[in-house]
Amino acid sequence: LTDTMLTLKRGGFGVILVTSGAVGMGCRELGFAQRPPGLSAKQALAAVGQVRLMATYAELFRLAHQPVAQVLLARTDFVQKHQYFNARDTLLELVKMGVVPIVNENDTVATEELRFGDNDSLSAFVAGLVNAKWLFLLTDVDMLYTDNPRTNPEAKPIPIVQNLDDLHVGFGVEGKGGTQWGTGGMVTKIVAARLATAAGVTVCVSHGRHPERILDFVMNHGTPLGTVFLARPDRFQIKKGRKRWIAQGLLSRGNLYIDEGAVKALRNKKSLFAAGIKRIEGDFESDNSVTIYDLNGKEVARGITNFSAEELGKIMGHRSEEISEILNYHAPDEVIHRLNLVVFKYDE
Repeated sequence: LTDTMLTLKRGGFGVILVTSGAVGMGCRELGFAQRPPGLSAKQALAAVGQVRLMATYAELFRLAHQPVAQVLLARTDFVQKHQYFNARDTLLELVKMGVVPIVNENDTVATEELRFGDNDSLSAFVAGLVNAKWLFLLTDVDMLYTDNPRTNPEAKPIPIVQNLDDLHVGFGVEGKGGTQWGTGGMVTKIVAARLATAAGVTVCVSHGRHPERILDFVMNHGTPLGTVFLARPDRFQIKKGRKRWIAQGLLSRGNLYIDEGAVKALRNKKSLFAAGIKRIEGDFESDNSVTIYDLNGKEVARGITNFSAEELGKIMGHRSEEISEILNYHAPDEVIHRLNLVVFKYDE
């Protein structure tokens, strides 16, 4: 893996490594036969293991006189706008300096509620953050299949995915299970691919035993490599930094379901008003991020709401001129202003 990254750097490419393994390294260092239960124990092991993990990478890269940098990121680093852009600027500056940033989740301080949970998602956020061209997800299978190849000999490989919506993947509870493939870890890679391709990143899923194949793919202009998820067409990408932060950085705290007229208005670059809201889910405050769906349950947009869930429960379905009287204070006309909205575009 390090040899592949070094070759890419010599070829003029900037590279960032997103890794895991801190908890496992901590277990090995302290002689634990298995991971202990409990968040605090895992965080303690991550603190021990992160030192050993970075020492291993640093030593391997030092053989080629390649400097590296440790970058620990928590989910909250993407939630706060100034931290989001600080993280981006730091990573880009390191690459500009010729350093290889080695990124891991900051497990020592992350809580269950505010964590990525898997490094596939972390790598997708990082790829979008720095406007990467490619994201390579290395796993224990050579590519994506129509079914679990370990249990179904009829499973067929999928070399290229042009539109993730055509896969019809059932993500299960919180996106952690219930896919037609059933292979360990593939769900998180599909979720990561959805995040990254929306940001204009081409994603490749391939076997971790053969990282050198990345070289053929990159340097020989598309030599087949595992499964390739194509970046979304230019007109569907989320390009602006602040819009990308709203769409991918912020944690959604609730859901709004809107009628067809409101959907059309959002697609015509209008703000969201209370009159078009039909249902609310979640307990959120003003200035929180919410996800907006049509009445069929399809995600339409994400945005920063001007009202809490309690307030929206009182004003949904009402016209803007009625809101201040209902809430008994001078309230904004819009539930979400268009500048605080990211509307998702889909292939028809």
